[in-house]
Amino acid sequence: MNISVAIDGPAAAGKSTIANIIAHRFNLVYINTGLMYRAVTLMCMRENINYTDVKGVCKIAKSLNIHFGGDKIIVNGENFTELIKYPKVSSNVSNYAAISELRKLLVDLQQKMASKCNVIMDGRDIGTVVLKNAPLKFFLTASASERAKRRCMELNGKNISAEYDKILDEIIKRDYIDSHRTTSPFIKSEDAIEIDSSNLSILDVVEVISGYIRKYIKEHNLENSR
Repeated sequence: MNISVAIDGPAAAGKSTIANIIAHRFNLVYINTGLMYRAVTLMCMRENINYTDVKGVCKIAKSLNIHFGGDKIIVNGENFTELIKYPKVSSNVSNYAAISELRKLLVDLQQKMASKCNVIMDGRDIGTVVLKNAPLKFFLTASASERAKRRCMELNGKNISAEYDKILDEIIKRDYIDSHRTTSPFIKSEDAIEIDSSNLSILDVVEVISGYIRKYIKEHNLENSR
Protein backbone atom coordinates (compact mmCIF):
# COMPACT_ATOMS: atom_id res chain seq x y z
CA MET A 1 0.00 0.00 0.00
CA ASN A 2 1.40 3.38 -1.03
CA ILE A 3 1.16 6.57 0.99
CA SER A 4 -0.32 9.50 -0.94
CA VAL A 5 -0.53 12.91 0.69
CA ALA A 6 -2.34 15.75 -1.08
CA ILE A 7 -1.87 19.37 -0.06
CA ASP A 8 -3.91 22.09 -1.75
CA GLY A 9 -3.94 25.80 -1.13
CA PRO A 10 -3.63 29.25 -2.67
CA ALA A 11 -0.40 30.99 -3.66
CA ALA A 12 2.10 31.71 -0.86
CA ALA A 13 0.24 29.62 1.73
CA GLY A 14 3.47 27.77 2.53
CA LYS A 15 2.57 24.55 0.70
CA SER A 16 5.93 23.84 -0.90
CA THR A 17 8.02 24.54 2.20
CA ILE A 18 5.77 22.39 4.36
CA ALA A 19 5.49 19.57 1.81
CA ASN A 20 9.27 19.48 1.39
CA ILE A 21 9.86 19.14 5.16
CA ILE A 22 7.26 16.38 5.45
CA ALA A 23 8.73 14.57 2.44
CA HIS A 24 12.08 14.36 4.21
CA ARG A 25 10.48 13.41 7.53
CA PHE A 26 8.49 10.48 6.11
CA ASN A 27 10.73 9.53 3.19
CA LEU A 28 8.17 10.53 0.55
CA VAL A 29 8.80 11.72 -2.98
CA TYR A 30 7.83 15.38 -3.20
CA ILE A 31 6.10 16.51 -6.39
CA ASN A 32 5.44 20.24 -6.58
CA THR A 33 2.79 20.53 -9.30
CA GLY A 34 2.77 24.32 -9.17
CA LEU A 35 6.39 24.36 -10.30
CA MET A 36 5.42 22.31 -13.33
CA TYR A 37 2.94 24.96 -14.47
CA ARG A 38 5.52 27.65 -13.75
CA ALA A 39 8.09 25.75 -15.82
CA VAL A 40 5.75 25.63 -18.80
CA THR A 41 4.99 29.33 -18.31
CA LEU A 42 8.67 30.27 -18.27
CA MET A 43 9.45 28.22 -21.38
CA CYS A 44 6.50 29.76 -23.23
CA MET A 45 7.65 33.25 -22.23
CA ARG A 46 11.14 32.46 -23.47
CA GLU A 47 9.69 31.35 -26.80
CA ASN A 48 7.20 34.26 -26.95
CA ILE A 49 4.24 31.90 -26.95
CA ASN A 50 1.16 33.61 -25.53
CA TYR A 51 -1.30 31.67 -23.39
CA THR A 52 -3.93 32.20 -26.10
CA ASP A 53 -1.87 29.95 -28.41
CA VAL A 54 -3.10 26.67 -26.95
CA LYS A 55 -1.42 24.43 -29.53
CA GLY A 56 1.87 26.25 -29.06
CA VAL A 57 1.68 25.95 -25.27
CA CYS A 58 0.90 22.23 -25.43
CA LYS A 59 3.73 21.67 -27.90
CA ILE A 60 6.13 23.29 -25.45
CA ALA A 61 4.76 21.21 -22.56
CA LYS A 62 5.22 17.96 -24.48
CA SER A 63 8.83 18.88 -25.26
CA LEU A 64 9.80 19.25 -21.61
CA ASN A 65 11.59 16.57 -19.63
CA ILE A 66 10.62 17.40 -16.05
CA HIS A 67 11.86 15.68 -12.93
CA PHE A 68 12.21 16.55 -9.26
CA GLY A 69 15.23 16.19 -7.02
CA GLY A 70 14.32 17.08 -3.46
CA ASP A 71 13.00 20.64 -3.63
CA LYS A 72 14.51 21.26 -7.07
CA ILE A 73 12.80 21.04 -10.45
CA ILE A 74 14.99 20.17 -13.40
CA VAL A 75 13.68 20.93 -16.88
CA ASN A 76 15.55 19.62 -19.92
CA GLY A 77 18.66 19.39 -17.76
CA GLU A 78 18.39 22.98 -16.46
CA ASN A 79 17.68 23.87 -12.84
CA PHE A 80 14.50 25.98 -12.97
CA THR A 81 13.96 26.18 -9.20
CA GLU A 82 14.80 29.85 -8.70
CA LEU A 83 14.06 31.10 -12.22
CA ILE A 84 10.35 30.28 -12.00
CA LYS A 85 9.86 32.19 -8.74
CA TYR A 86 10.40 35.60 -10.31
CA PRO A 87 7.40 38.00 -10.24
CA LYS A 88 7.05 38.00 -14.03
CA VAL A 89 6.36 34.25 -13.99
CA SER A 90 4.08 34.55 -10.94
CA SER A 91 1.94 37.18 -12.62
CA ASN A 92 1.44 35.05 -15.75
CA VAL A 93 1.24 31.46 -14.56
CA SER A 94 -2.51 31.43 -13.81
CA ASN A 95 -3.34 32.31 -17.42
CA TYR A 96 -1.35 29.32 -18.68
CA ALA A 97 -2.59 27.04 -15.88
CA ALA A 98 -6.18 27.78 -16.89
CA ILE A 99 -5.67 26.06 -20.27
CA SER A 100 -7.66 22.82 -20.05
CA GLU A 101 -5.52 20.99 -22.62
CA LEU A 102 -2.37 21.83 -20.67
CA ARG A 103 -3.91 20.75 -17.38
CA LYS A 104 -4.83 17.37 -18.86
CA LEU A 105 -1.27 16.83 -20.07
CA LEU A 106 0.27 17.69 -16.72
CA VAL A 107 -2.34 15.88 -14.62
CA ASP A 108 -1.66 12.68 -16.59
CA LEU A 109 2.06 13.11 -15.94
CA GLN A 110 1.51 13.82 -12.24
CA GLN A 111 -0.67 10.75 -11.80
CA LYS A 112 1.95 8.56 -13.48
CA MET A 113 4.58 9.92 -11.10
CA ALA A 114 2.35 9.26 -8.08
CA SER A 115 1.56 5.67 -9.12
CA LYS A 116 5.19 4.62 -8.83
CA CYS A 117 6.02 5.55 -5.24
CA ASN A 118 4.99 7.06 -1.90
CA VAL A 119 4.34 10.73 -2.60
CA ILE A 120 3.40 14.06 -1.18
CA MET A 121 2.04 16.40 -3.81
CA ASP A 122 0.95 20.01 -3.54
CA GLY A 123 -0.95 22.32 -5.83
CA ARG A 124 -4.48 23.58 -6.35
CA ASP A 125 -6.36 20.54 -7.65
CA ILE A 126 -4.51 17.66 -5.99
CA GLY A 127 -7.27 16.49 -3.64
CA THR A 128 -10.04 17.12 -6.17
CA VAL A 129 -8.44 15.88 -9.41
CA VAL A 130 -4.87 14.57 -9.40
CA LEU A 131 -5.00 12.44 -6.23
CA LYS A 132 -8.72 12.43 -5.58
CA ASN A 133 -8.47 9.01 -3.91
CA ALA A 134 -5.59 9.98 -1.63
CA PRO A 135 -6.26 8.93 1.98
CA LEU A 136 -4.53 12.02 3.37
CA LYS A 137 -5.78 15.37 2.10
CA PHE A 138 -5.06 18.81 3.50
CA PHE A 139 -6.22 22.29 2.51
CA LEU A 140 -3.69 24.88 3.63
CA THR A 141 -4.74 28.51 3.58
CA ALA A 142 -3.96 31.94 5.04
CA SER A 143 -5.26 35.47 4.57
CA ALA A 144 -4.26 37.24 1.36
CA SER A 145 -2.44 39.93 3.35
CA GLU A 146 -0.40 37.35 5.25
CA ARG A 147 0.47 35.50 2.05
CA ALA A 148 1.57 38.74 0.38
CA LYS A 149 3.75 39.54 3.37
CA ARG A 150 5.38 36.10 3.20
CA ARG A 151 6.01 36.33 -0.54
CA CYS A 152 7.62 39.77 -0.18
CA MET A 153 9.90 38.47 2.56
CA GLU A 154 10.85 35.48 0.42
CA LEU A 155 11.69 37.60 -2.62
CA ASN A 156 13.50 40.32 -0.69
CA GLY A 157 15.55 37.63 1.03
CA LYS A 158 16.78 36.64 -2.42
CA ASN A 159 17.54 40.26 -3.37
CA ILE A 160 14.54 40.38 -5.69
CA SER A 161 12.68 43.68 -5.54
CA ALA A 162 9.08 43.21 -4.37
CA GLU A 163 6.38 45.73 -3.45
CA TYR A 164 3.78 44.57 -0.94
CA ASP A 165 0.80 46.28 -2.62
CA LYS A 166 1.72 44.86 -6.03
CA ILE A 167 2.25 41.36 -4.64
CA LEU A 168 -1.06 41.53 -2.75
CA ASP A 169 -2.89 42.61 -5.91
CA GLU A 170 -1.31 39.74 -7.88
CA ILE A 171 -2.28 37.20 -5.21
CA ILE A 172 -5.89 38.41 -5.13
CA LYS A 173 -6.09 38.28 -8.94
CA ARG A 174 -4.51 34.83 -9.03
CA ASP A 175 -6.93 33.52 -6.40
CA TYR A 176 -9.82 34.74 -8.55
CA ILE A 177 -8.48 33.27 -11.80
CA ASP A 178 -7.67 29.91 -10.19
CA SER A 179 -11.06 29.59 -8.51
CA HIS A 180 -13.05 30.64 -11.59
CA ARG A 181 -11.31 28.69 -14.34
CA THR A 182 -13.48 26.22 -16.26
CA THR A 183 -11.20 23.19 -15.89
CA SER A 184 -10.30 21.95 -12.40
CA PRO A 185 -11.17 25.16 -10.54
CA PHE A 186 -9.38 25.74 -7.25
CA ILE A 187 -11.73 24.48 -4.54
CA LYS A 188 -11.36 22.61 -1.28
CA SER A 189 -11.98 18.87 -1.46
CA GLU A 190 -14.88 17.91 0.79
CA ASP A 191 -12.77 15.34 2.65
CA ALA A 192 -9.69 17.57 3.09
CA ILE A 193 -8.57 18.77 6.50
CA GLU A 194 -8.42 22.57 6.44
CA ILE A 195 -5.54 24.34 8.19
CA ASP A 196 -5.45 28.14 8.44
CA SER A 197 -1.78 29.05 8.81
CA SER A 198 -2.29 32.81 9.19
CA ASN A 199 -1.18 32.66 12.82
CA LEU A 200 0.87 29.45 12.68
CA SER A 201 4.55 28.91 11.97
CA ILE A 202 5.78 26.53 9.28
CA LEU A 203 6.77 23.99 11.93
CA ASP A 204 3.37 24.31 13.63
CA VAL A 205 1.66 23.25 10.41
CA VAL A 206 4.23 20.50 9.80
CA GLU A 207 3.46 19.02 13.22
CA VAL A 208 -0.30 19.08 12.61
CA ILE A 209 0.01 17.27 9.28
CA SER A 210 2.65 14.88 10.62
CA GLY A 211 0.25 13.81 13.36
CA TYR A 212 -2.32 12.68 10.81
CA ILE A 213 0.34 10.86 8.75
CA ARG A 214 1.70 9.02 11.79
CA LYS A 215 -1.82 7.95 12.71
CA TYR A 216 -2.41 6.64 9.17
CA ILE A 217 0.90 4.74 9.18
CA LYS A 218 0.08 3.15 12.53
CA GLU A 219 -3.47 2.19 11.55
CA HIS A 220 -2.26 0.53 8.33
CA ASN A 221 0.90 -1.03 9.75
CA LEU A 222 3.14 0.87 7.33
CA GLU A 223 6.81 1.48 8.01
CA ASN A 224 7.59 4.51 5.89
CA SER A 225 8.47 7.06 8.56
CA ARG A 226 12.03 7.77 9.55
